[in-house]
Amino acid sequence: MTTRRQFLAAAGGALLSAGHLVADTARSRLPDGSAAKGMITPATQRAIDQGLAYLAERQHADGSFGERQYHGNVAITSLAALAFMAGGSQPGRGPRGRLVLDALRFVLRQEERNRRGFLHNPQGSTHGPMYSHGFGTLFLGEVHGMVADRELRQQVRDTLDRAVKLIVATQNSEGGWRYQPERRDADISVTICQIMALRSARNAGLYVPKATVDECIKYVKACQTSDGGFRYMKQGGPPAFARTAAGVVALYSAGVYEGPEIERGLNFLMRYKPSQGMQREIVPDLHYFYGHYYAAQAMWTAGGDYWSEWYPAIREELVQRAGRHRADGAWFDSICSHYATAMACIILQIPNNYLPILQK
Repeated sequence: MTTRRQFLAAAGGALLSAGHLVADTARSRLPDGSAAKGMITPATQRAIDQGLAYLAERQHADGSFGERQYHGNVAITSLAALAFMAGGSQPGRGPRGRLVLDALRFVLRQEERNRRGFLHNPQGSTHGPMYSHGFGTLFLGEVHGMVADRELRQQVRDTLDRAVKLIVATQNSEGGWRYQPERRDADISVTICQIMALRSARNAGLYVPKATVDECIKYVKACQTSDGGFRYMKQGGPPAFARTAAGVVALYSAGVYEGPEIERGLNFLMRYKPSQGMQREIVPDLHYFYGHYYAAQAMWTAGGDYWSEWYPAIREELVQRAGRHRADGAWFDSICSHYATAMACIILQIPNNYLPILQK
């Protein structure tokens, strides 16, 4: 499998935007194998195994995941499949390859017939269908090239191509995206989902217009405040942890690896580093797993002290949280346990370096 470094070398160092090349100095800061060595402790692996087993036992008959009003949600289904992939499975291959394949077939079936390329199940989402579309497109980009069946592989590529074109077509005048596939307003939370999906698709060899990425970069930078944090929307509002993690990873996904925006964003995030060994009951937070999903990716890409300090801290906090609210080893939050468990397993398995979007 081609790693990100090999991809960059083959592309001559040009990523998504010709104006934002990934310099050798930036690449040298990315984690290598030594950054991952020994990171997943036996206790961590036990928590991961329990979490993946929980998900494996609860996949719905149609291949989807999600509970209650989120039953059949495309984003949660995609995240659960990515959690299995982060453990080494691929569609039809590996210990949970069949589950990944079933999830893939479900996501492909959700392309709405009245709007080609739109990955959304209206019965499995309360609001924000572009979240589903973004995570669904990311999932398709990650499995691209891993599917053995020729017909299904072509279906993945064709659907991914249409999904990318929908993202490009719905970018608003500010350079971002919001809940609906329309060129109206934008927020940084939905925007990160779209630019990360575009990055995955671009890594898979699909065409992503330079102008789309450049406009996204402008939008994300415009959401940053003087203290390094990121607002939810360009128009104003306070910075916060989850939206700052999303902002930093959005810039990384767009090919911006260095600069004051990155450094100030990372330093802002470090204020929220989990406290190792701190015994406390954490109030379920709608943005807890979402924020840490992106924060861990930001620190992984930043490497160095950022990663070596952050991962052990979030690792210990997540391991302490595992099974705290229930005896089956799942993680819990206010959306649903399928979502929380998938997010936690992805975060904890980042050192495996199996997901193409995170490979170095």
